[in-house]
Amino acid sequence: MAGITGAILTATFISALYAIIAIGFTLIFGVGGVLNFAHGAFITVGAFTAMIVSSSSGLDLPIAVGLLAGTLMGAVIGAGTYLGVIRYVRKRPVTVLILTFVIGFFIMYALRILANDIMNVNALQIPVSPVINEGRFGIGASTLNNLFIFVSSWVLIGALMWFVNYTRTGRAIIAVSQSDKGASLVGINAEKINVITWTLAGAFAGFAGVLLAGRLGGGSWLMAIDPPAPLVLSFAIVILGGLGSIKGSVVGAYIIGFFETFTVSFVPNGSQLAGISSLALLLVFLIVKPEGLFGREAAE
Repeated sequence: MAGITGAILTATFISALYAIIAIGFTLIFGVGGVLNFAHGAFITVGAFTAMIVSSSSGLDLPIAVGLLAGTLMGAVIGAGTYLGVIRYVRKRPVTVLILTFVIGFFIMYALRILANDIMNVNALQIPVSPVINEGRFGIGASTLNNLFIFVSSWVLIGALMWFVNYTRTGRAIIAVSQSDKGASLVGINAEKINVITWTLAGAFAGFAGVLLAGRLGGGSWLMAIDPPAPLVLSFAIVILGGLGSIKGSVVGAYIIGFFETFTVSFVPNGSQLAGISSLALLLVFLIVKPEGLFGREAAE
């Protein structure tokens, strides 16, 4: 019974983190129809920024400052990627797909050079502390950090849902996600909305990168593709939930989080299947329900 309770708690915390990881990916696809394969690199940028700001090899400021800096840098990278490259080719989906791959690897290799050759830090094991690294009120630091991830995840998801559904800019995002030409006819600047979307997605990715690296005990320039492989994870979650659906991504994150945790906890040698379980679910959904749980929805 204790084992089941512990697995449920672990799955709940991991799922909250997975939801944050995937939302940026689904935002960009929902609005611009772009499968952004640089998303994992955006997450890595968040972790490396936190390392620069908060570790003894960098500015040695509190990790809370590192979390804020990682989020802001993710937003800057997201906006810069769209304004510097994607907006010029966004009508050519194959070119965009290839470019996001290239940009992602370019960012990752740049981070490796930054860590190894400039900061003299092992790029395969950069130090990033959990946001909460001291126990309080008789509760352990790990549990408090997991609670922070869970609460901040739902606060951000709630804020995003409110922003998209109840603000003028949010309703413009929905309009562009349905048809940018139609949105332009009613006076909505689709270009501006795409910039906002990429900025938001980058911010979510940067935030997720700091939390993920802190929870894993550190980051790596390969963390986009190393287990739990946030890039693959994001892809699996948005396919399972329904491409472009924010609520679908949240539901998908919890399904994958629970499935993965229960596989690791209760299947013999389950720890060997940690990175594969999400791919197994992805295969099943692609065969049985390729449109995902919520289908192809507007970004709402």
